Amino acid sequence: MNITVLGEAKFESPIGHSVSDSLLIPENIVIDPASTAKDDLKFELAGPRSKLFFDPKNTRAGIVTCGGLCPGLNNVIRSLFLELHHAYGVKQVIGFRGGYQGLDPVNGKEPVVLTPKFVHSIHKEGGTVLGTSRGPVDIRIAVDNLIQREVNMIFTVGGDGTQRGGNELFQEAKKRGYPLAVVGVPKTIDNDVAFVTRTFGYMTAVSEASKVLSNAHNEAISVENGIALVKLMGRNAGFVAAGATIACQDVNFALLPEVAFKLEGPNGFLAALKKRVLERSHALVVVAEGAGQDLFTADEMKKDDSGNIKAKDIGVFLRDTIGKYFKNENIPVVIRYIDPSYIVRSSAANSEDAILCDMFARNAVHAAMAGKTGLVIGYMHDRFIHVPIDLLTSRKKSMDPLSFQWKAVQASTGQVAQFK
Repeated sequence: MNITVLGEAKFESPIGHSVSDSLLIPENIVIDPASTAKDDLKFELAGPRSKLFFDPKNTRAGIVTCGGLCPGLNNVIRSLFLELHHAYGVKQVIGFRGGYQGLDPVNGKEPVVLTPKFVHSIHKEGGTVLGTSRGPVDIRIAVDNLIQREVNMIFTVGGDGTQRGGNELFQEAKKRGYPLAVVGVPKTIDNDVAFVTRTFGYMTAVSEASKVLSNAHNEAISVENGIALVKLMGRNAGFVAAGATIACQDVNFALLPEVAFKLEGPNGFLAALKKRVLERSHALVVVAEGAGQDLFTADEMKKDDSGNIKAKDIGVFLRDTIGKYFKNENIPVVIRYIDPSYIVRSSAANSEDAILCDMFARNAVHAAMAGKTGLVIGYMHDRFIHVPIDLLTSRKKSMDPLSFQWKAVQASTGQVAQFK
C-alpha cells in the first residue's frame, strides 16, 4: 500500500540503523496453492529511515489522546516524547489536552509542553495525563491552530473514530499545502482494529477481566444454585470476553457478538443453563456488551459522540430474563450480576502491553520524522507496518467463529455448540 510522503527527505537521521521503503510485509503469510485469489495487500515495514524530511532542531510535534481509556496510554505518550526528544532531538513536543477538543483554542485547554520531568513516571499510572474526550472538532479550526503553533507532526492515539479524525486532519492540511505529518497509534481494548494483530491494552484488560471472572466464580459456587453473570466490554468484537474466558478456565457459557444465540427452545441458552445448574448447582456466564443485540426490539439506533452505535444493555436483560425463567421453572437460584465495565480498561499497562506501547510509539516517530503522513502504525506477523488511515478505518476486525480462539473458548467452557 502506498504511503503519502510530504516531500524529499534531505536530513541525515541520527538513528544508527535504517529500514528501506522497499521492504514489504504481506497481509497473508499462509500460502494456499489451490487458491485463485488475487495477491494480498503488502505493507511498508515500519522503522527508522536513513533520511529525514524534518530538521529535528526546527521540528515541533504534538500528541493527542482521544476516545475511551485504555491501559498504556501514558506509556505511549512517554515513549513518543522520549524518542522525539532523546533519539531525534526535536525542538519541542506539546500535548493537546482533552482529546480533539484540545485542538480548538477556544474550547480546549492550553496544551502542555512535555519535558523529561513531566513524563518521568506517567507510565506507572492508568488513564491519560493529557485527558481525553469523545466527539469531533472543527477540522478547519484545528488545522488553523496547528499551523499557528507551527506544529509539524501530530500523533493521534485512539481507536477507529480517532483515526478517522486523523484522516480529516491529514486531508485538510494536504488541501492547504501545509506539510503536516499525521501518524496514528491504534488504541482499543476491544482488539478490533484491522491490520493490527494485537492492540495495546488488550492483554492488560484480559488480565483484569479474568480476575473478575475468578471472583465471580467464587460467588457462584458459594451458594446453592448460584449463577454469576458478568458483562464485559466488547461492542462489536468479543476478544476481551474470549481471552478472559480462556485465561480464567472457570467460565461455563461465553456469549459474544460474533456468534448469534437463541434464548428459548430445547437447544436454547436458557435450557442449557438450567441443565448446568441442575447438574452442578452453579454456573458462570460471561457476555460481551455487544452480544445478543438481535434479541431486542428494533427501534432507532442511538450513537455516542464518536459515532459508535450504542449497544442495548444485554447484561441487565439477561439477568432479568434468567431470573424470570428459573422462577417459572420453580427452581430457586441466586443470581450475582457483575458489570466491571470501565474498571478493566483504567488500570496501568502490564509488562506485555508496556513493551507493545513502546514499540508502537517509536515506530510512529520514525514514520513522522521521515515525512510520512496519513497513516496508522499496524502490527502483523510480529512486524510493525505502515497502514493508510483510510484503509484501516474501512475495515473492522472480529472473531471468526471457526478460529482457533473461538474453539478454545468452546473447549474451556464445554460449550461445544452455540445455542440455536
